[in-house]
Amino acid sequence: MSRISRKLQKWTQEMLDLPQDLLFDMPRLTLIGNQELHVENHRGVRHFSEERLVLSLTQGELAISGSQLAIQAIQSNEVTIIGTIHNIQYIGTGEKP
Repeated sequence: MSRISRKLQKWTQEMLDLPQDLLFDMPRLTLIGNQELHVENHRGVRHFSEERLVLSLTQGELAISGSQLAIQAIQSNEVTIIGTIHNIQYIGTGEKP
C-alpha cells in the first residue's frame, strides 16, 4: 500500500472515528475463555490440525495452538474455532497499516 493511501486511510479513520479493523482490514479476535475463538477478517486457512491452526491475514498470519481444536463455523472472512486454546500468536509482515 502506498504511503499516500495509508495517510488517507488514517485521516479518514480519525475524522470519521471508525474502528481501525474496518478501514485497514485488520483481524478482530473474540476469545471466550480458552474454549472458543472467533476471528474476523482472515484470508483463509493455511494449516489445520487438532493441535495447530494457521490463518492467513492481510498482513501476516495468525497461529493458534491448543488441543482438540476444531473449526465450528467458517465463512469467507470469519471463522470460529473451538477446543482448548493454549496460545495465539500474530506473525506480522512488518508492514504498517
